[in-house]
Amino acid sequence: MARRVYELWKGNNKFFLGGRLIFGPDARSLLITLLLVTVPVTIYCVFVARHLRHQFSPHDAGYAVLVAPIVFTIIVLVLLLLTSARDPGIVPRNAHPPEEEIRHDASASADVGGRQTPNLQFPRTKEVMVNGIPVKVKYCDTCMLYRPPRCSHCSICDNCVERFDHHCPWVGQCIGLRNYRFFFCFVSSATLLCIYVFAMCAFYIKVLMDDNRSSVWKAMKESPASAVLMVYCFISLWFVGGLTGFHSFLIISNQTTYENFRYRSDHRPNMYDRGCWNNTSEVFCTKVSPSRNNFRAFVQEEETQQGPPPTTTAGGAEETGDDTDRRAKVENDQDIGGDLLRISRRHHDIIEDIDIRSRGGGSDDVSQHNNSSGVDESVLVGGGTLLSTTSRGRSGSWEREIVPEAVHESRTCVGASKDASFHINENQLVQS
Repeated sequence: MARRVYELWKGNNKFFLGGRLIFGPDARSLLITLLLVTVPVTIYCVFVARHLRHQFSPHDAGYAVLVAPIVFTIIVLVLLLLTSARDPGIVPRNAHPPEEEIRHDASASADVGGRQTPNLQFPRTKEVMVNGIPVKVKYCDTCMLYRPPRCSHCSICDNCVERFDHHCPWVGQCIGLRNYRFFFCFVSSATLLCIYVFAMCAFYIKVLMDDNRSSVWKAMKESPASAVLMVYCFISLWFVGGLTGFHSFLIISNQTTYENFRYRSDHRPNMYDRGCWNNTSEVFCTKVSPSRNNFRAFVQEEETQQGPPPTTTAGGAEETGDDTDRRAKVENDQDIGGDLLRISRRHHDIIEDIDIRSRGGGSDDVSQHNNSSGVDESVLVGGGTLLSTTSRGRSGSWEREIVPEAVHESRTCVGASKDASFHINENQLVQS
């Protein structure tokens, strides 16, 4: 049956609108981010900007105080959507390991069925040249590919992402090659919005102080919303403002957050640094590379990946594939238990046969005892070797584990019986 790529996606991403929007597994955190942006702006427009409209000489200009934060908020939300709802640069997984990289290690061969089979190994790293400097790239066991330079596997989304920067829980998405510029614009726009709201609230408190000729505390009591917004924006500025400054440094030096934290202590040269202007142009002035994944494309799902069809029980209820597997496992365990019981009984009968022979019993008694107990004479072959005649037509690892133990015990019993018969014959000779 043909299904779309996003329906069979092996990563932890969440898709909406038929695979047109892709989010990370923690997409619910977007609701918190939306509230942190929209609620303060709403409070500002209702309790602060509405009163500031008449504080400017042309009264029409006062509406800009109300319109500006709304436009800022729309820009911030659009950038947030562009950051969190698009492919960050996911490298498609391989269905099979790269065959050209397989090497056969004959020294570490395994003996399977009497034949020597070479052990297949992958080089964990290989070198590629970046700006004339050799760089080691690692093999990803999950995606079965060699990661491109600056690519890393995100443990949260379970994908290899090109130019991986970090996984941001506030936007619920990885930050990589295709959405880094939108992430930076989102953070910097949120910083400007915080500065604007903080400045206008402080201006409104100053207006109240001049009109009422009161102190700062009385003005804050008259407009508590302004005081709360100033505190909120001051705290937010430490977060979004700090991120804006830090990522500005990373853009200028052409680094990622992952590289900065991981290779900071190595003091290795940055082979990607091409100068301040070129580094900045690479982030903002280049065309966004197209996605390497077509999530809405149709693929043919293999029948082997589908579970067994549901079966109907006697009561009319449908039984799923998991229930069928559990039932089959229980029945198989019961069969194995019955086979083990039969092996134990036959082993006990063999020991009795050996005791009868050691005491000098006739062959007729032995054959009669064998026929009465249901034991095959062919069980003993060549000096007490025990053959597995149980569970005919079946094979499994448990037979190979049980039979050697029975062979060992039967050989021990045969040896003991021979010693016993020798001592009996010797006593008879002494008495005679």
